[in-house]
Amino acid sequence: MTELPILSHTDLKNEIYRLKGLEREKGAAIRAHFSSPGAIFSTVFSLFKGDPNEKDGGIFKQDFLGVISRFAIPFALNKTLFRNSNFIIKALVGLVSQKASHFISEDSVESVWDKAKGLFGKVTHLFDKPAKRKKPEGPSFKKIKKD
Repeated sequence: MTELPILSHTDLKNEIYRLKGLEREKGAAIRAHFSSPGAIFSTVFSLFKGDPNEKDGGIFKQDFLGVISRFAIPFALNKTLFRNSNFIIKALVGLVSQKASHFISEDSVESVWDKAKGLFGKVTHLFDKPAKRKKPEGPSFKKIKKD
């Protein structure tokens, strides 16, 4: 919809009537969502399903590690680093960690784990004792005694 400039008193009244009509329509839609217990449950479950056009889906479209991180990250941060913080800081930590959990998947954790193993594998090789090298086998130049 295009926004029309309000130039007169009648334009303002028309805009107010339009917005009141829109409010009644939205109110009726919201009342329909919460009219019965079945409608309430379907509304709540639709929150978990997410938008079918969205690529993430919902909360349960993530892999197992992503779902666990949605709850574990804010809990761990609020119990350790932000223990003495107020409610607003804890809520912000929760919101930010919810968004960050979309980037945590089994693939990303596995790739970080492989990189860490590779890094520590190189470090442990630095401290290993070098193996004793065998002399290469070649022709022997010992004197042969003649009888």
